[in-house]
Amino acid sequence: MSYKYLEHSTDAFIEVRAKNLEEAFSVAGKSVVETIIDSNNIQEIEEKNIKVKGRNLLNLLYNWLEEIVTITIADGFAIRNFSVNIKKNKENQIISNISGEKLDIKKHNLKVEIKSPTFHLMEIEENDEITMRYLLDL
Repeated sequence: MSYKYLEHSTDAFIEVRAKNLEEAFSVAGKSVVETIIDSNNIQEIEEKNIKVKGRNLLNLLYNWLEEIVTITIADGFAIRNFSVNIKKNKENQIISNISGEKLDIKKHNLKVEIKSPTFHLMEIEENDEITMRYLLDL
């Protein structure tokens, strides 16, 4: 379970590797937070539940990344931990419990602001492990 930044001239291009989809989506969320702020100083003071839907896995990934950007930047909540449960019905859905604290720019060291995720270069491979690649527009 890990992520790494891939070569890209202007944006954050990220690759996630994980054992299963839940772990992959959790790591993807973490990669968004750690692109925006330093997660080392985040304390688990408050918990929130979030739900994200998508008509397919790529749409679900896009919506998930967008939700984490919104929670971090617009809502001002620094996320430390994610628990992710994926349900597949008519639509794919993530039900997640997140924990963290109110965002403090000085304490959490704002690195960069993400405008949004993008479908460009986005892919999910399901083999022996899950591999996700996605671009975050900075």
